[in-house]
Amino acid sequence: MTKLSVNINKIATLRNSRGGDVPNVVQFARDVQKFGAQGVTIHPRPDERHIRYQDVYDLKSEVYTEFNIEGNPIRQFIDMVLEVKPTQVTLVPDAEDAITSNAGWDTIKHKDFLVDVIKEFKQNGIRTSIFVDPSLKQIEGAKATGTDRIELYTEAYADAYSLGNKMGIKPYTDCAVLASALGLGLNAGHDLSLDNIKYFKQNIPDLLEVSIGHALISESLYLGIENVINMYLRQLK
Repeated sequence: MTKLSVNINKIATLRNSRGGDVPNVVQFARDVQKFGAQGVTIHPRPDERHIRYQDVYDLKSEVYTEFNIEGNPIRQFIDMVLEVKPTQVTLVPDAEDAITSNAGWDTIKHKDFLVDVIKEFKQNGIRTSIFVDPSLKQIEGAKATGTDRIELYTEAYADAYSLGNKMGIKPYTDCAVLASALGLGLNAGHDLSLDNIKYFKQNIPDLLEVSIGHALISESLYLGIENVINMYLRQLK
């Protein structure tokens, strides 16, 4: 079964909008695990507009499933991850002013940088994943960095699926087949939802984990968080 990791950034955004501690990020992480999620994902950014660096430390002892920390590997981020030692670190090439992640790594252009960063994490026992576009060339480049896994950036698939174009899955299937052949673990995320997750899962071999935040939290406003998590788990079986 593909694991579901719930990205809780939106809970931090809601909390920060009032300046207090409601909703409480740590309690929400406890709850999603209790409801069946097999992982918790956070993506701290330098401006701390949603997840704060202190949240990362507060969550360290509370996430007993897979703890996945995403982010651009600036020195502050690297040092924090090395101290917290999550299950997995996912490297994302975000610009500091990005609203959300909007591109994968150029694994060829940035190979030397990624090799050095990934080596540092792996020497400290942290599984590594890098965010990549659905490009065979970039998958091959990812292999050369020494990463354990890749995370396919799924916005293009989600957009195509919403327009009724199910052929939008093909580049992802091709990349999944190549990743498996190269011995890379496969994750996926961005704009996956209850509408499109089942078809994605059915067509992506060896899919280990999906990270879902915005859609899952939005759907939970209507359907309830416990119910929505279990709806995703059924789709991912």
